[in-house]
Amino acid sequence: MTAPVVEQAAEWYEPGAHPVVPGVHRIPLALPIPSLHAVNVYVVEDADGPVLIDSGWAMPDSRAALESALRTLGHKPEDVAQFLVTHAHRDHYSQALALRGSFGTRVRIGRGERPSIEASAVPRGAHARQIEMLRRCGAAGLAAEIAAIPRDPADEEDPLTAPDAWLDDGERVALTGRALDVFATPGHTRGHVVLRDAAAGLLFAGDHVLPHISPSIGLEAEPERRPLRSYLDSLRLVRDMADTLLLPAHGPVTPSTHARIDELLEHHAARLDAAAEQVRAGHGTAFAVAGAMTWTRRRRTLADLDSFSRMLAVLEIEAHLDVLADQGVLDAHEEGGVRRYAPRA
Repeated sequence: MTAPVVEQAAEWYEPGAHPVVPGVHRIPLALPIPSLHAVNVYVVEDADGPVLIDSGWAMPDSRAALESALRTLGHKPEDVAQFLVTHAHRDHYSQALALRGSFGTRVRIGRGERPSIEASAVPRGAHARQIEMLRRCGAAGLAAEIAAIPRDPADEEDPLTAPDAWLDDGERVALTGRALDVFATPGHTRGHVVLRDAAAGLLFAGDHVLPHISPSIGLEAEPERRPLRSYLDSLRLVRDMADTLLLPAHGPVTPSTHARIDELLEHHAARLDAAAEQVRAGHGTAFAVAGAMTWTRRRRTLADLDSFSRMLAVLEIEAHLDVLADQGVLDAHEEGGVRRYAPRA
């Protein structure tokens, strides 16, 4: 049985420390990404000091908002015993590193994030791997457009650094009166983890299961080759567990993890069918298929999207086409550095 959802703010991203269940609060921290609004940091009370699941983006306003919310719970930032981070995107990981620099706070993250964390220390330019992937998708023009986006040196951020310890699949993090089981859920990133409190019926889901959107797949410094296959497998892994309250990184607390996973699996099944149909219609690259499909709930064309969103769309379609190739629905081969698809005879 899942825990009941407490009364929530009118807007999930309203600042403050919002109760979830006894001993757990949700702190939304604003993001410089209008479509996401905020990232949820969860505070789990423990005898050794609060444990925070995810941390926010290392920005002055975010740090001030986190410190203010902690004060309403009777805590100072230096009281935090440890951060348990679901994945290495900056809105989840970078503030934990910054607070570790100030107070020595212990930071842990999934072991599978190690390649991308280490790659962040190598100066290659923004989205270097994604630019390579776009060329493979037949989107050389879009790749050049992404590569040409000017970067203000003032916006350059410190490279991500390693945690104090890794979180391993199957590990149990024992807290006072509470145990958090760690499950590797690759897909959104290759080292994404969720934390499950089976006794209380809670899933700290990070970006693996989001209530309103489908997360991006494989947007990281060192993505795996088949991120959508991993993501779908990870969704089924969590779906096979007993249902829980969904505590997402973006969006409100939601009554049923199962219900949302079913919606996400249905969404991806429909996108797989649509992508296969476009290949049957003669579109042979991920870029061509993406251009023939519609995007967002407003059913916009690829050309209607900004360049970053077009990049995400094309790479998402490549991930779907590769799943179809693995399933034997399509044939795939590389020609002149471009991956091409055709219906399997």
